[in-house]
Amino acid sequence: MRADRPARPAQRDHAARAARLRAVRPVLWAAFAALAAGAVLCVIGWYGISGERFAERQLPYLASCTVPGAALIIAGAVLFAHGRSVLATARVEELYGLLVTAGATPPATAERPVPSTVGGALLMVPGGTLWHRADCPLVAGKPEAVPADAHILATGDLSPCPICEPRTTPATPGPSTTPSPER
Repeated sequence: MRADRPARPAQRDHAARAARLRAVRPVLWAAFAALAAGAVLCVIGWYGISGERFAERQLPYLASCTVPGAALIIAGAVLFAHGRSVLATARVEELYGLLVTAGATPPATAERPVPSTVGGALLMVPGGTLWHRADCPLVAGKPEAVPADAHILATGDLSPCPICEPRTTPATPGPSTTPSPER
């Protein structure tokens, strides 16, 4: 019974998004209807005005068809823009919900144990800023990669590689290329 409780808010969120999407469709249909009706009224007004020679006979067509037609076109454009923005917002919220849901479950790669260093060797590239495990893809197959010096690792001049994520305090650093100072 308790396992059902966390799923209910997610179901409510999905139902709310679906309701918002259903509410957008009538707005879009109203926008298309207003645009179409406005276009028809403008065409009728244009046709009526074009058949009259005198301006005083053209004014009724202008007042009864062309001006309301233009107003309907503007209202339809506003409704269409609003409907599209609500639709885009609903889609973004749905994608965010999917990302949050996907982020809540650990990926399959996180369940695998992190491979240990091969032979305990930690590598670095001369002139580089990172130290790596021996199996790191950034140094694999590079002939210039040398074992990391324990003294350099202790000074903090090198940072751990974000790809292979070696231990920040290596238990067994690789063989030292320079002799460490004796105390």
